[in-house]
Amino acid sequence: MLHTAYHICLPARDTSCVVFASPHSGSAYPKDMMRKTVLNDQLIRSSEDAFVDRLFDCAPAFGARFIKAAAPRAYVDLNRSPDELDPALIEGVRRQGHNPRVASGLGVIPRVVANGRAIYRGKIAMVDAQERLDRYWHPYHQKLQVLLDDAHRFHGQAVLIDCHSMPHEAVESVARSGGTRPDIVLGDRFGAAAAGSVVERVEAAFVAQGFRVARNAPFAGAYIAQAYGRPQRGQHAVQVELDRALYMDEKRIRPNSNFEAVRAALRAAVSEIAQIGREPVPLAAE
Repeated sequence: MLHTAYHICLPARDTSCVVFASPHSGSAYPKDMMRKTVLNDQLIRSSEDAFVDRLFDCAPAFGARFIKAAAPRAYVDLNRSPDELDPALIEGVRRQGHNPRVASGLGVIPRVVANGRAIYRGKIAMVDAQERLDRYWHPYHQKLQVLLDDAHRFHGQAVLIDCHSMPHEAVESVARSGGTRPDIVLGDRFGAAAAGSVVERVEAAFVAQGFRVARNAPFAGAYIAQAYGRPQRGQHAVQVELDRALYMDEKRIRPNSNFEAVRAALRAAVSEIAQIGREPVPLAAE
């Protein structure tokens, strides 16, 4: 059993309204899960956003808050609604309408990892699913909202940068359809989750470091962007998807030779993103 739902790193000096988060980089697989899974130690990690926490954990150095999940995505998916329960996996869950994520095995308690590989042989008990939500899902989201509330209170607005990674094959499909293959995809739910000025600043920070950036295709933002993106209230959420092939060997789940170079480029981008909201408010004309 994991002893915590998240890890937090706060800045020595709080100078930024930005909160960086890594909800899918948890890699501490509970023993009870490993006893039940049909996957080996490597396959079970295939849907994990491996090393994303290491790529963005520099945020506190620039005055921003940083939170990362402890529990792995295959155990409980923090980027899903807590009511996205899979009747094909969890005993006693009734089928309610059609949810494509749940139907594909990617509910809040996942049934599969990457490439549709089943995690378990049979079903798990409802009490086990609820325990995962109570121990890990709810505490993570409660703390995330506290961090955003604190940022908003001290700085007048809050910006959530929700950090993820995407399989290289996901962006290869963009190239095959005639588009430019992006290194990073920003998801703002087509403007519903963040003000355009915020997304422009985030995009410019990555472009300045040589990354090719696309918006909302093939990833527009999932539960977290939808739940926390409230631009009309001064709370913005931008999902960041980084091509895994840039910094890791996807098959072996190891950093590749380019890892430190990518990390350095991201550090420079994070430094710029953390500046959002620091501009002085212009004086009104007399």
